[in-house]
Amino acid sequence: MKKSLNTKALKILSLLVGGICVLTACNKQQTQVSNNHTNASEHEQGDITLWPTLKNKVQKSAEIENTIAGYLKSMTLEQKVAQMIQPEIRDITVEDMRKYGFGSYLNGGGSFPDANKHATPAEWIALAESMYQASVDDTLDGSKIPTMWGTDAVHGHNNVIGATLFPHNIGLGAANNPALIEQIAAATAVEVMATGIDWVFAPTVAVVRDDRWGRTYEGYSEDPAIVRKYSAAIVNGLQGRADGDFLSDKRVISTVKHFLGDGGTVDGDDQGNNIDTEKDLYNIHAQGYVGGLTAGSQSVMASFNSWHGKKNHGNKYLLTDVLKTKMGFDGFVVGDWNGHGQVAGCTNESCPQAVNAGLDIFMVPTSAWKPLYNNTIAQVKAGTIPMARIDDAVARILRVKLRAGLFEKPSPAKRKFSGKVALIGAPAHRDIARQAVQESLVLLKNNNHILPINPSSNILIAGDAANNIGKQSGGWSITWQGTNNKNEDFPGATSIYAGLKAQIDTAGGIAILSPNDTFDTKPDVAIVVFGEEPYAEGHGDKDNLEFERGNKRSLKILKALKQQNIPVVSVFISGRPMWVNSELNASDAFVAAWLPGTEGQGIADVLLADVNGQVQHDFKGKLSFSWPKSPLQTAVNKGDEHYAPLLPYGFGLTYKDKSTLANNLNEDSGVDVSNLATLSIFNGSFKTPWRLFLNSNNKQHQVASNSVKLGGITYRTEDKTIQEDAMAFNFIGSSASYIEINSNFTEDKVAYIEANSALSFSYKINTMPTEQVQLGMKCEQGCGGELNITNELKNSALNTWQTMSIDLTCFAKKGVDFARVTSPFIIKTAGELSVSVADISFIPQSANSATVKCE
Repeated sequence: MKKSLNTKALKILSLLVGGICVLTACNKQQTQVSNNHTNASEHEQGDITLWPTLKNKVQKSAEIENTIAGYLKSMTLEQKVAQMIQPEIRDITVEDMRKYGFGSYLNGGGSFPDANKHATPAEWIALAESMYQASVDDTLDGSKIPTMWGTDAVHGHNNVIGATLFPHNIGLGAANNPALIEQIAAATAVEVMATGIDWVFAPTVAVVRDDRWGRTYEGYSEDPAIVRKYSAAIVNGLQGRADGDFLSDKRVISTVKHFLGDGGTVDGDDQGNNIDTEKDLYNIHAQGYVGGLTAGSQSVMASFNSWHGKKNHGNKYLLTDVLKTKMGFDGFVVGDWNGHGQVAGCTNESCPQAVNAGLDIFMVPTSAWKPLYNNTIAQVKAGTIPMARIDDAVARILRVKLRAGLFEKPSPAKRKFSGKVALIGAPAHRDIARQAVQESLVLLKNNNHILPINPSSNILIAGDAANNIGKQSGGWSITWQGTNNKNEDFPGATSIYAGLKAQIDTAGGIAILSPNDTFDTKPDVAIVVFGEEPYAEGHGDKDNLEFERGNKRSLKILKALKQQNIPVVSVFISGRPMWVNSELNASDAFVAAWLPGTEGQGIADVLLADVNGQVQHDFKGKLSFSWPKSPLQTAVNKGDEHYAPLLPYGFGLTYKDKSTLANNLNEDSGVDVSNLATLSIFNGSFKTPWRLFLNSNNKQHQVASNSVKLGGITYRTEDKTIQEDAMAFNFIGSSASYIEINSNFTEDKVAYIEANSALSFSYKINTMPTEQVQLGMKCEQGCGGELNITNELKNSALNTWQTMSIDLTCFAKKGVDFARVTSPFIIKTAGELSVSVADISFIPQSANSATVKCE
């Protein structure tokens, strides 16, 4: 049996070691155990003098450093590597924790105990308790080091049913109130602690430069100064102040993320490439780390993005030389969701490059955790990863655990707030959220001072977001993308409609709910609540900033009401500024409400007067992001040389101000699709981000070789013009099967509809189909459409390469939303068919000549 790590004995050992060091002056040497063993002058790239040495408010203590040294001497290599592995709750069991003793684990967005979306706080605690007890059980792994649970609580404890959901960061940035932000973080920490969780993956401190990025709403502002102040406030709220109740029983470990430059990628591409200068990397993108790390944040999450082509998970200069050595960060660096697998030469199962670069904890969901654990051990034994680097990583992990008191605190089920259900969505927390909603609203237009509205009026409340708590909360709300939720999934929450109705009823007015523009009695005024559908990272990336591009359903409501001479107040729900010139023109008043969260009554507090006709709460919010004047003005930021947005950074009317926006803003998008390039999906190889999957007998397999068999399908590569430039699929008819080309994320391909494009591909029939064959596409949230191409295939010559092209609008008419495409090419049949396929693409200006047109 491996040697047990007895924490009490080690405390005694640390005291003895500390006493000896007083006599031998080894304390200085011992402290160096936690530093990276690199020459600070040897950098892979960059100018290290641009970076500051931070005055961290949380300093090392000799007692903790001595204790760490004792652990490092006693731990086996296997125990050390286990501290560096962070699997996900769907991929491990309690027995895995007992056997391996993982240093931490996580639940991803939309991941719940027992895969139960409606898991109770008691069930969250039960899992935390089981994992904790298994981690300190030394019967199998010889270790008593407690594990810790990390979660994405990014606008409240957003994975838990009934939790308070605060406005997303973009709204909080508009409020520009650091003291309020600290209160929000403190309330979040208490709700997290009530479920037995130790660690929160927040704050996000991205400084967003291109609003097409699907994570724009996770940024507080385009202004680094706000981000720096907010980062410190969030860290203080989550962890407690360094000179106060730091990491006490009502605080959690924080994570400043994502290091570094995630908000500045080219074209706002999620996980893309940041090509800013190093000076801008510091002055713009690093300011949140200056604020958060100075306040004492104990962890930093590495970013998916690259800097000048090098993935940050493998960038030693940034992770080690800059962050740890020059800036003096002594906590740990955790990876993002299998982000190490994107490093050149790495896979999810093996990445010594990331460890050597300075990654301390692998975030490794999926079954990849086990081979990664084994491979990392083997790489240390082979000398690929120096033992000193492992010791440094483990020292950092232990330092944070010791500072957080995880060795002394009771187990999760016995902690101060555990199981106190009343703390989840507590009234005091909801009051803070309601105030945040009030202060985050930005008034863009208020013709004739139509706002505030007399609540005793007859008021139509329209729009598909009026009574939709999921939509007003956005992504990272119960589920990862914030989709597939109903109002019933948010107990204790208040929709925007419900908040308005309560005050209107009290004042003797009439509140009429209508998702569209219908009503029985003509209202005095209409409040129309509309905006973006929920999304999170990857899925929210856009081609340009036009709202409801190609489907102006909200604008139709606004215009229909205006045509009936009904004053219109628009409440716009969005995760970013958008080009809404048409909607602005059709509105008498326009409010940017961002993503307000669960306390929709905060909107009524500002839009409605009190029963005496007096202002309840004036508008305080100011734009923390510049508002675009065209859909192509995607990267307009304060301080730009040629700065000319529609509405500038800092804009926001109060009730005393006169509206300044014209009522005839330019409604021509200016988008020119005449020179749109062909979208190549497969041309001898799959173009990024497309991948091939086989699906049969309810099983799925991603193709990664030149021949695969799965259930009723076989696949192999084929030579069409050159070697292996085509794909051959053989459906044997044993069950309904299909091949699917898809992307990890949604792809905005509306431009190809606008450009009158066709789906084109080469094909060769080797064996005629015996049943119907469907050619389909899929989009996010279950939408999609299929076309029956059986006749086209049966009318084709055998063993002859031909081309089929299909007008893309045929798929749109079948239900494909081209703003959210996930799979642009699917072949499905339940019968026999042998077909070869090559050269798949969307070709602009070719729909009129397509071989298949819409009925």
